Amino acid sequence: MAEYTDPHGDGAADEMPELSDEEDNEDDEEQWQWMEEDSQPVTCLFCDRSLTSVAATLQHCTAEHQVNLVDVIKKHSLDDYGYIKMINFIRSTKCDASCLTGLPDAPLPWESEDFLRPVLQDDPLLQTDPEELCSSEGSCPSSGPNPHDALLHRAQAAEERARRSEEALARAMDDLHKLKLLAQGLVLNAETSKSGNLGAVAELREDEDEAYFSSYGHYGIHEEMLKDKVRTESYRDFMYRNPEVFREKVVLDVGCGTGILSMFAARAGAKKVIAVDQSEIIYQAMDIVRSNQLEDKITLIKGRIEDIKLPVEKVDIIISEWMGYFLLFESMLDSVLYARDLYLADGGSVYPDLCNISLAAVGDTQKHQERIAFWDDVYGFNMGCMKKAVVPEAVVEVVKAETLISEPTVIQTFDCNSVCLSELEFASDFCLKITNTTECTAIVGYFDIFFDKGCSNKVMFSTGPQVTKTHWKQTVFLLEKPVYVQAGEELKGKISVRKNKKDPRSLLVTFDLQDRKQTYSLQ
Repeated sequence: MAEYTDPHGDGAADEMPELSDEEDNEDDEEQWQWMEEDSQPVTCLFCDRSLTSVAATLQHCTAEHQVNLVDVIKKHSLDDYGYIKMINFIRSTKCDASCLTGLPDAPLPWESEDFLRPVLQDDPLLQTDPEELCSSEGSCPSSGPNPHDALLHRAQAAEERARRSEEALARAMDDLHKLKLLAQGLVLNAETSKSGNLGAVAELREDEDEAYFSSYGHYGIHEEMLKDKVRTESYRDFMYRNPEVFREKVVLDVGCGTGILSMFAARAGAKKVIAVDQSEIIYQAMDIVRSNQLEDKITLIKGRIEDIKLPVEKVDIIISEWMGYFLLFESMLDSVLYARDLYLADGGSVYPDLCNISLAAVGDTQKHQERIAFWDDVYGFNMGCMKKAVVPEAVVEVVKAETLISEPTVIQTFDCNSVCLSELEFASDFCLKITNTTECTAIVGYFDIFFDKGCSNKVMFSTGPQVTKTHWKQTVFLLEKPVYVQAGEELKGKISVRKNKKDPRSLLVTFDLQDRKQTYSLQ
């Protein structure tokens, strides 16, 4: 509520009545508005006389021209538009007051939409609510009631209109947001039928996604990724060993970071590379690109791929290192699919193009003792209740290959050129063939990546426990109570993977295993 203070301190506002006990009896906008309206001259509809207010004008029309406008409004049930048209009709045609008294019920002479156009600029009669006029007809001075009561009545009516306007505005803002999402969806649907909807990540506001991109603004995480030879050399080998894939092509690098993949692509023969990143690291990437004399081939753009517009309509190739823990953590693949559906040309490809998620059983009683059984006796105190909080947190760490007690099994495969957003949340049955007789203390998850489509020299890498470790390590889902298993038997279960609705960049992973159900968070 705006507060009005009389700058002259002459007490003129004291003449206004108290309209409400709310807001600590502060002067509100409606009070000030009525002061302005009452002091604004109004030209009569039927003669050239200028009157001091709308109320005085209505009295004048009744007394001098024998026409009661309120009666006309009521007789023809005029709404806001009908009232506006009537005022403009009278002013534009300069009709006699007597023509209003004998009008038929329909059609009215001001039905045309042309009469919505004001004849007088800032006409006070057009700024008056006909509903208010009808409800306050008896409050004119000629009718006898106290002017204080009349003003109070008018102010109360104004407050009610303001309340309805605020509700309408809230609805309009909600509708505007929905229309924005609809418009974005229509753009996607017009480009391709691959995309079912924008998805939760695309709908995040920039301020809601700030923490994610801020984490990639620090050099440390990029140093870790660049020093991950399995990761970085796999991308390099894919591009350098398959120059025919990149020769004279337009390439989009989604989430370019330091620009390493963009520079690989440029060196592999790409005609043009567009590198996009929202984090602050892109400013270093610009310096890096210039330092390597590649600024003529590489264009860097700061922003989310969902929010920016590329300088080209289509690209031939999309490269991205989008993978998170357990493959899908951080949901960056959502952004790659958004770019694919909007910008990838027919016959183009996303790289890496294939990936899968695998599970295996783990038997590591020492680790289980350190993480879970530990809470049963902490310096002589039972803290077992802590297990309920500890177990649901998935652990990202390197798993020793010798602790694996089953053959791995693939639970899900994605083709990045055809997968849709809805398929990134899934449920799958799995069966682990046990190789050791022992206790199963955890399930471990990891992923494999393939550069395959159109490649004469195919490249792949794994993040599993049996091979060279990567910065992704593995994702461990500890069991609260170990499960006894025997070599040769099958441990069957079901896994479901879905985004956390409160934070779509985090994951919720649920296991059903031997009549036990546990949901883990990865965040």
